[in-house]
Formats: sequence, structure tokens, C-alpha cells
Amino acid sequence: MIKNYFKTAWRNLIKDKQFGFLNLLGLSTGLACVLLIYLWVSDELSVDKFNANDSRLYQVIKTAPGADGSIDTYKSTPGLLGEYMQKELPEVQYATVVRAEEFDEEKGIISTNNKRFKANCEFVDQNFFKVFSYTIIDGSANGFALNKYGVLLSDKMALKLFGTTQNLIGKNFEWNAGEFTGAYVVSGVFQSPPANATDQYDLMFNYKMYQSKESEDLANWGSNNQYTYLLLKKGTDVEAFNKKIKDYTKEKIKHFYPNDKGMLHWEGDIFVQKYSDRYLHNNYANGKISGGRIEYVKLFSVIAIFILAIACINFMNLSTARASRRMKEVGIKKVVGASKGSLILQYIGESILMAFASLIIALLLVELLLPVFREITGKDVGLHLNINLIIASISIALITGLIAGSYPALYLSHFKPVSILKGELISSSGESFIRKGLVVFQFTISVVLIVSVLVVYQQMKLIQTTNLGFNKDNVIRSSNDGNLKNNVAPFLAEIKTLPGVINATTESGDFFGQASHGGSGIDWEGKNPNLGIEYYGNDVGDNFFETMNLQMTEGRPFSKAFADSSSVIFNETAVKAMGLQHPVGKTVSLWGQKKQIVGIVKDYHFKSLYDKITPSFLVYNPNADYTLVRINAGDEQQTINNIKNLFVKFNNGLQFNYSFLDDDYNKLYASEQRVTTLSKYFAGIAILISCLGLFGLAAFTAQKRQKEIGIRKVVGASVGNIVAMLSKDFLMLVSISLLIAGPLSWWLLNNWLQSFAYRINISPGVFLVAGFFVVLITLITVSFQSIKAAIANPVKSLRTE
Repeated sequence: MIKNYFKTAWRNLIKDKQFGFLNLLGLSTGLACVLLIYLWVSDELSVDKFNANDSRLYQVIKTAPGADGSIDTYKSTPGLLGEYMQKELPEVQYATVVRAEEFDEEKGIISTNNKRFKANCEFVDQNFFKVFSYTIIDGSANGFALNKYGVLLSDKMALKLFGTTQNLIGKNFEWNAGEFTGAYVVSGVFQSPPANATDQYDLMFNYKMYQSKESEDLANWGSNNQYTYLLLKKGTDVEAFNKKIKDYTKEKIKHFYPNDKGMLHWEGDIFVQKYSDRYLHNNYANGKISGGRIEYVKLFSVIAIFILAIACINFMNLSTARASRRMKEVGIKKVVGASKGSLILQYIGESILMAFASLIIALLLVELLLPVFREITGKDVGLHLNINLIIASISIALITGLIAGSYPALYLSHFKPVSILKGELISSSGESFIRKGLVVFQFTISVVLIVSVLVVYQQMKLIQTTNLGFNKDNVIRSSNDGNLKNNVAPFLAEIKTLPGVINATTESGDFFGQASHGGSGIDWEGKNPNLGIEYYGNDVGDNFFETMNLQMTEGRPFSKAFADSSSVIFNETAVKAMGLQHPVGKTVSLWGQKKQIVGIVKDYHFKSLYDKITPSFLVYNPNADYTLVRINAGDEQQTINNIKNLFVKFNNGLQFNYSFLDDDYNKLYASEQRVTTLSKYFAGIAILISCLGLFGLAAFTAQKRQKEIGIRKVVGASVGNIVAMLSKDFLMLVSISLLIAGPLSWWLLNNWLQSFAYRINISPGVFLVAGFFVVLITLITVSFQSIKAAIANPVKSLRTE
């Protein structure tokens, strides 16, 4: 019986090649999209899941009142927090602390035997290896902890430096990175973190060394420049634990700084967030987790479901459109004793067979599209055969076959033999309603996707064109590595003499979002004792304001003509939050250091447009970590080559790496750009599959109304009249889709835009453009079948009358 079903399915497929091809095209395209989305979603969900104690591993998150009255959220915490939490809270099994990336540069130069490489480092304590699953393949955590100046190398870095990962304990190397520059000894080798880990380390230094150099800062509860991670004991109620620790840092500040009301007022609550959730759940609103990349995971999961649904609907419509060609087959089978159940089983079997054939084609399509998909998503995903992928693929194909084949099977099997053998194709109003409803659903989803692409594009355009308060164009940024650490001034002096160079300066941190200083420890005369503000600060060198085209609203920029090592410049938001009137010339205390305010810089966006401009300051440091060079447009490559040659002169043997500042800015929105690109492709595919379904419904309608069309032609109806008559019904369906999709897409996209502090307003134009595009595609799709039916010879359709 099953063999017979396969034969029948195959014969029907090759008998009607047009509909067979359209069915295969629709299903395989839909399945290919679903598989690509599955690979992307699986990769996103696997990030940071490599730790053995993932379910108990948490990061401490801190909140604080913002300058505008809102609640800001920070991942950086006091350096003492982990030690005290492990000591005082029975729910904490282990706690470990590492320095926050916002406030410390982690890159440096590692060298030995004339080999030099850039590398990432972190300072870790003994508990780090009890909290995280980093495997030490040579040496031990205890041995590492005993040697204050010992270092662990990753296996990848060990291979680069020494060509092996074995017997390296005791080997020497040089490290060049600010105050930690010096000679070190290898204490062991650890296995490099997996590719799906957000934290990638090449070296691990002993945290005790960091403590010895930063002891004053780390012992201050008001200094928040560390990350704190906890391994909670099994069975811990995380919700109850969060309630318990809510005021933990406030209580410590009360105890250690009883007279500092400003610090107490500034300090907010703390709570813990699962470590592996921080990648996907990375947005916060008023001190609460409010989404993040997880929204895109949900979005594309829903898109996958909808594309699969559209593909199934397309299959249903095309199958029912072929019903008249299979009526006699059904009638004869019923006459000779075939039951309704056996017919349903046959047609669902055919559908499942079609689905698995489509799956094979889809897998081939995915393999062909993977290189492009990797480039778009920035992920090294692939069709690696594993049990999860096999089960997922088979399940998707099976579900698709069942869903897609259910309605056609029920539709074909319910025909009465007498009516069938007379050639009568009769459909009820309910069946017609279902078919039209499915088309409305298809086009509603398609319109929502088109509107989404247009709105996301407009938001990205706003991001690109917003006045950031400085000029990011034609500025290259490079690290002052190696010998440049002590030769920044002569390096800058020579750069400024190069052809094509307009100006050059230095700055610390990452220009967008990464600061060198942070916290609330700023005081001034007349400060409200209840005022608490979180500040972010960066070091900048000579000509920083001139190079970046920053505007001063009061005072002057830094200059080597003045003794500016004890000077500070605040932004407008900071001055407003501090309540200072005419602040230039006044003295403030930055964490105990006296600084004179020499100027006020006009607000500029030093973070992404997700965030509002917050209080910030700049201090003078001509030997900051990065060089910024503004160059002339048009001869960029030659100018960059000249800068590279100069870099090699100062750092022979070290590779010159640079980036354009506008590219760094665009990286802040890499996820959104990828979503825009993917949405564009998926919207196009949804439209394509929907049009195939519309094509099937148009063919079905033309078949059902062929006698009516014949009579109308006989009594004088023109081809144009016939085409208009057949098209208006479909335009009505599309119009209903537009009416449903409009409010739905506005609601979805308005919610998405709320995550941006600076955003567009959704204009009616996007709905008009989407509507026009969909109506045009509908007319093109339907007109083919309409014209074909209109020009047919009426004698053929009326000859049985």
C-alpha cells in the first residue's frame, strides 16, 4: 500500500510539472529559510553556555539614580563586593572579581624570542577557576595563585609564542601594557575559551598583582570598576536572594562612610543576573532587565514559523487548485471501495513525501547559501550533522507535510462520487472563506515584514545622519602599542607633518562607550550632600577638541601651552546635574585629586543612541592609549600607508592595526544592521511564497468560474472586463491584509523603537509604500491567470452544456 502511495505521488508530481515545480519551490524555499534561522537561533542561544555550572553562575548588576531622575544600570561594581558577599552570604558558594572592561584597557603586546603579538588579558583570582569552566592543561590553579607575578597563557597564545603547549612552566616573556609592563614567568597553560564565549582571554594575570597596584581604588566602596561573579549554592532561590541583597551596598556605604550622604544617595540597588543570559538579555530600563538581543531571537523564531506557515498555505492553495484534475481519480477510488480515511492517508502521505523532497532541496540550498549567510550574520555557522540538527530537520519536514497536506486531503476526500464523475467541482462558502483567509494571513505577514524593513532602515539612517556633536568621518584610530607608550609626543609630531594629515591627538578607552574613569567620587564647594551622580571620564591629549571638531560652550580646550595636568572639562549634562553656575575657574575633587574646571564642552554622543547623554568629564593626558588622526578625503590610502611606515619606524616588527572611527560607530549597531539585511531577504522570500499561493488561488478561481467566463465572453464581455472581474476579488483580499497589517506592524515597531533614546516617528509613508508594493505584486501575479482565462476559447468551457 505504501509503495503504491509513493508511485501515485510520483506520477502526480511529474504529470503536472508546473504545479509540482511551484510546490517544490515554495516548500523548499520556506524550509531553507527555517533551517537558516534555526542555525542562527541555535548559535545565539548557545553563547556563554559552556560553563559546567551555568545554571548557578550569576553576575552582580548595580543600579543608580540617573541625572535626569531615571534609574541607570551598570555591570561594574565595587572591588570589595565579591569578597564580602562570599564571606557574609551563605547562598554564595564562591565569588570572583575581574576588572571591568569599561575602565581598563585589556590589550597589550606579548613578546619572546623576537615574536611579538597583540593579546587580551584579564586579572583573575583562585576562585575564578571554581566559578568558570576554564581548563588548565599545564600547571594548576593553586600553583598559579601562589605566584603573585605568575601568568597563565591560552593554548593558542602558547603555540604562537613557543610552538607548543607542553613544558612551558618557568618560561619567560615580556608584556607591554601600561603600568603592568615587565618580564613575567609562565605559571601554566589554559584551554582557550570556545568561540561562543563572549570573554576571550589570551593571558591571565594574578589578581593579587592588580590589587597591589590598585589597592586604594579597590578598597573604596564608591569606586565601581570591577565585575563581580557568583556561584550560588544548589537550591538557592534566586528571586529571594535578589530581595535579600537589594540594599547590600547601601548598608556597606552606611557602615564605612556614615557622613558621606552624597555617596549613599547615589548608590542604588544590586541584583544578580544569570551569566549566560547577559548576552541575550542586555538591555535595561529603570533598573530592570528589558530585553536585548533576545528580542531578535524571538523575532526570527516567529519569522521562521510564519515563513513555514506561508509555505504550507501556499501548498494548500496550489493543491486545492489542482483538485479538478484529480476529481475522477478520487471518484473511481471511492466507487471501487476506497474509504475517506484511506484517501486522507494517501494525500497526507503525498504531502509528507513532497515535504521530504523539499527538505533535501532545502539542505542543498542552505549549503549553497551558507557563505553569504555567514557574512551577513558574522557567525561561523554550518550544517554540522548532529543529533539536534537531524531531529530538527526531520521534525520540521514531518510537521510541514502534515500541516500542508491536511486541508487538501480533507478537501479532496470529501467529494461525492456522483458529482465527481460528472466533473462538477463544487466548493462551499466555508471552504472559500478558508482559502481566502489563508491568503489574507500570508499577505498580512508579508506586509508586516515589508513595513519592518522600511522602519528599521529609517532608524538606521537616523543613526547615520544624527549630529553626534563631533565629526567621525575620515578619522583613523590606532593603539599606541610597544615603544609608542613612551614616545607618543614625537610620534604625534611626525604624524602631523605627513601629507594628507589634518590633525592628530590621543585619547584613552574606546571612543564609544568605554571610559577610563567612572563612579560618583566627585566633590565641589557647595555640593548638595544629598546629590549623587555617576560620572564617566576619559583621558585626552593635545588638539583633541580641534581634531574631533568638538564645540566649547564656555572656557577653553586643553593645550600644552598650559599646565593642564590638574585641569578638567565637563560636558553640559554634567554641569546641569551638578547645579553649577559659571563653573569655569572653580575647583573640584576627582576621587581626592584637585582639578580646576577650564571649560565646558557641548554635549556629544560618546555612547550609542540607545543611551541618553550622561554626565561626563575629560582630563588631560598627552600619553593616552590611542592615537586619532584626521586625514583628507580622497587620498586616504596613501596617507594611511605613510602613517603605517611611521608606526613601523617606532615599533619595528609590530603590525600596524587601525580602524576608521565611523566603522567603530557602525559596530555599535551591528546587530541592527544584520537584522535589517536578514529581514529584507526574508521579507522578499515571504512575498515570493505568498505570490505562489496567490497564483494557486487565482488558478483555482479561474477553473471554478470557467463556464461563467465563457458565458460572459459569449454575451460580449471584453478581455479587460474579465481580467478586472477576476482581479478585484484578490485586491479585496490584499486590502484586508493591509488593514490588518497596518496597526499590527505599527504596534510591533513602536515597541522596538522604544529601546532607542533617539528614534524616528513612524510615518504614514511607510504603510503607503508597502501597500503600493504589495498591490503591484498582486496585480502582476493575478493578471497572468486572469488574462489566460480571459483569452481562452469559450467553446471549450461550454461544450458539455
